[in-house]
Amino acid sequence: MYQKYKNVETVKPGGLELKDRLVGVQRVTKVTKGGRAFGFSAIVVVGDENGVVGHGLGKSKEVSEAIAKAVEDAKKNLVRIPLMKGTIPHEQKGKFGGARVLLMPASEGTGVIAGGAIRAVLEAVGVHDVLSKNQGSSNPHNVVKATFDALLQLRSAEMVAKQRGISLNKVFNG
Repeated sequence: MYQKYKNVETVKPGGLELKDRLVGVQRVTKVTKGGRAFGFSAIVVVGDENGVVGHGLGKSKEVSEAIAKAVEDAKKNLVRIPLMKGTIPHEQKGKFGGARVLLMPASEGTGVIAGGAIRAVLEAVGVHDVLSKNQGSSNPHNVVKATFDALLQLRSAEMVAKQRGISLNKVFNG
């Protein structure tokens, strides 16, 4: 699912204590010649609050069933995100569809300054201090995917040093 990103570490759900957060439930309608058929779609984010996170979508005629399907889907798409002292390593932009997300590292004690869908993803990852801005679409599906786009582009100093084939000191001292 995350082929376009380099160095994405996918994670198996076994042995992890995952917590799920419901981002949104939408009632959807299919109009047929017999009338309207109602259903529900749910988007869920699961994470261990220690750098592992995934998102999933579930659809069903019942809300609880849609949420259960979404949680199962989210567990199939777990990835590890590099974190530094409770925040992200660097500023990063993400986009998906009409949604644009800007994530900025913050000093300790700032808290998670984020709205709805972005907050759910960042808390599931385990970020404690971050500034964020949602620009463009506020559709929760696209905002979650844009937030994942930003998170998957994050690189720790160790990753940068390894990619460049130089020592960690040279990354900072150039």
